[in-house]
Amino acid sequence: MAVTKILPRNGGLKEAIDYVLNGDKTDGHILTAHFNCDPGREYREMMKTKLETGRLDKRQCYHIIQSFKPGEITPELALEIAKEFVREHLDGFEAVIGTHVDRHHIHSHIVFNSVNADTGEKYHSTQQSYYQQIRAISDRLCREHGLSVIVQGEPARSVSYIEWLRQSRGQPTFRSMLEADLRDAIRDANDLGHFFLLMEHKGYEIHHGGRLGFRLRGQDRFQYPGRRDSLFTEDGIRAAIQGNLEQIEAGLRPVLPARPAYQPYRKHPKHSGFLALYVHYLYLLGKIEKRQYPPRMTPHLRQAVMRFERYQAQFAFLRENDITTPADMAAFEQRTEETLGRLTKQRTLLNVRKKKRQPLYAALTDAEALEPSRALYEEGFTGMEEEFEQYMKAVKLLEDSGIPQEVLKKEKAEVYEQLSEVNRKIRAEREKWKLCREICQQTPAMEQDIQKTEEHQKEVQEHEHRRR
Repeated sequence: MAVTKILPRNGGLKEAIDYVLNGDKTDGHILTAHFNCDPGREYREMMKTKLETGRLDKRQCYHIIQSFKPGEITPELALEIAKEFVREHLDGFEAVIGTHVDRHHIHSHIVFNSVNADTGEKYHSTQQSYYQQIRAISDRLCREHGLSVIVQGEPARSVSYIEWLRQSRGQPTFRSMLEADLRDAIRDANDLGHFFLLMEHKGYEIHHGGRLGFRLRGQDRFQYPGRRDSLFTEDGIRAAIQGNLEQIEAGLRPVLPARPAYQPYRKHPKHSGFLALYVHYLYLLGKIEKRQYPPRMTPHLRQAVMRFERYQAQFAFLRENDITTPADMAAFEQRTEETLGRLTKQRTLLNVRKKKRQPLYAALTDAEALEPSRALYEEGFTGMEEEFEQYMKAVKLLEDSGIPQEVLKKEKAEVYEQLSEVNRKIRAEREKWKLCREICQQTPAMEQDIQKTEEHQKEVQEHEHRRR
């Protein structure tokens, strides 16, 4: 299995070449190779190419690294795979290869000129080119040589090189520990508010917003596990708490099962206003996508074809809310703004309630999370004085409040659950308002596109008629 990454370099071309071809790392220069450049003249020939094409500024070179699983490959095979990769992906580029064996895992370095010696064009690196070309070619070459590959189709589960390295050694990572704690909390929680309470008692701070973030006390940054696995989004957690975790993990059901409401068959009505415009426009985009219209189009229409699904969603939104005229749109926007105002006020009241109780909530979390530290301090372990002092302060604050801890826990879980629900509703209303704004801004350009396309189609038909 090869973990690949590409590093753009704005300088240090000579240093990068020297590092790749280091004899101490490449078994005395045995595990090296050159493409489109001569040994000992790599730097001069690459700079000559830049000078002849007038491309001396900005990006100087790119550095690709292929790291293999320990014990799975020989140095010679790693070098051969790197050569095949350069032949296929870097045709015309001056490149040097060095397979390094100074670490416990074998890895190949490829440094190549940013300018193609044959075409004079610069290499462009994007996330799309990485997954569709670099990663795809590397994985295919690994399969052809009988090596394992990272599972495709799940780019959201990709991990950093350091994290992959720790996992390959059997060492825990913060991400793996966080996901284990999340799964434990999901299994034990009764609802979403209770889940947040359990995570806080495990010592995590929670960031509520578009994505759920978690970090341990003392950490600088939040981790957002929902980016890698939709199970750990707010909706995924809510669904899993309802008893579906085992089925979700086994792949027997999706994280968020789609359950569209039953709608009996009905004839398509004759639309008017916004709906009629969108029906016509979607029909036009569908014809263009199938190459049934002449290729000459407006720039806006070319972009619109790429956003076909977005226009479909806007049409469904208009139909579901029965919006046909600008007056209907204005009324819907007003209702949405009023709903947003009510929800924002409700969230403010909940936040004020939460802020008033925050010292007690924090003390409740400290008392739960620092209980092991108290036990270690009482057993005589050193270095636990600060944690023990914080624990005693939390216990005293809870006792002075006169509120039983069970009551406080229940209240905290309810507040968190209500805040989560209000935030979800606010996001939904904001999405509706955003759709209204987009539709109002797009309709003039849509009408112009339809008019120009029909005029052009009419000209083509008249021309064909005259030819006959």
